[in-house]
Amino acid sequence: MTQYVIEGGKPLNGTVTISGAKNAAVAILPATLLINGTCRIENVPDISDVRLLLEILDSMGAEIRRLSPNTIEICSRNVRESEASDALVRRIRASYYLIGAQLGRFGHAKVALPGGCNFGPRPIDQHIKGFEAIGAEIELQNGYVCARVGEAGLTGGRVNLDVVSVGATMNILIGATLANGTTIIENAAKEPHIVDMANFLNAMGAKISGAGTDVIKVRGVKSLRGGSYSIIPDQIEAGTYMAAVAAAGGNVLVQNVIPKHMDTISAKLREMGAKVTEYDDAIRVQRTGVLRRANVKTLPYPGFPTDMQPQIAVCMALASGVSTIRESIYDTRFAYCAELNRMGAAIKVETKTATITGVDQLHGCTVHACDLRAGAAMVIAGLAADGTTVIEEAEYIERGYESLIDKLRGIGATIKRIELRRGARKNAAG
Repeated sequence: MTQYVIEGGKPLNGTVTISGAKNAAVAILPATLLINGTCRIENVPDISDVRLLLEILDSMGAEIRRLSPNTIEICSRNVRESEASDALVRRIRASYYLIGAQLGRFGHAKVALPGGCNFGPRPIDQHIKGFEAIGAEIELQNGYVCARVGEAGLTGGRVNLDVVSVGATMNILIGATLANGTTIIENAAKEPHIVDMANFLNAMGAKISGAGTDVIKVRGVKSLRGGSYSIIPDQIEAGTYMAAVAAAGGNVLVQNVIPKHMDTISAKLREMGAKVTEYDDAIRVQRTGVLRRANVKTLPYPGFPTDMQPQIAVCMALASGVSTIRESIYDTRFAYCAELNRMGAAIKVETKTATITGVDQLHGCTVHACDLRAGAAMVIAGLAADGTTVIEEAEYIERGYESLIDKLRGIGATIKRIELRRGARKNAAG
């Protein structure tokens, strides 16, 4: 088990550089199975989810070369028609993209139901609906998704998603890329990482149009070639550092961002009293006074992202007045509120709404990282709190944040990583 130990109460100052987008990388990497050649992918975040996916691809026969910490070459020419390791697949939610990739490459797939963060049921029914619309037969057998196509292979069709689903949109994109004919995805998600996925596939020879709108057309091609591509900056990582400055105070330049992707987060922080200044590829966040109350409802892009909900809650916990968060994407994503309350926050949760009464100060204690973004919220709370905060099961956080300890230290935080080994021996890293 990994712990983070934070000495809080210090403002953050300096510059932090954002890594490549996790949610783009974990879809683009499985999609390399479709490519008959070598692709070079730059700005790949060095996080545990990416390392797991690379291990899965390696076990399937892909040739992988890490040219630098954030640049990877992948050749899938000799990939075998093999099942991905159950033990690895069950540790990562994004493993479901292997279904679309294997269907597109081999015409069949058998993938264990995915793992990852546990914050309520996140069914893959829309993925299945999409694959069936383009000619696949899907069965759930003993914890596996089993998919196959007939002699005609995958065939273009019309998919009307019942709900806006990022995962289903991207998975259907992957599966339809090599299908016969044209696939139309209606009620598609519009997140920046969906546009990034489409741009990646197009760079390799796909014919995808409409990404970033609610109707995407995929004109199937016979094969994809190799090429080079650079992943976009991570919207949620950038938002996390912005929220950290708003909560702890200070003045930080967040660089390597696409400011347009940050619009709703920037607008909410401005509403709460932080000063947010945009540049071509950077955003400066400053906060010296007390934050003001605000209300948030999570929505699909371009609305306020659900993956920023726990982080903005920490800001609200320290704001004057009563704020509310309404979660409209996932049914149960407020488990972290109990942890914040242990630090002195005043949060009341009723079904999908959290009511947050601002307090003057949070106090350090031992808390638990319930999932990736909840863990990020605990880090922000620890930075803003008085005294020492210990975050247990911090390995969740490392699923999505590259070099978090070093980046926070670089802007003035006092934080260290401790690895608990057998016999509860502690080894402070760095």
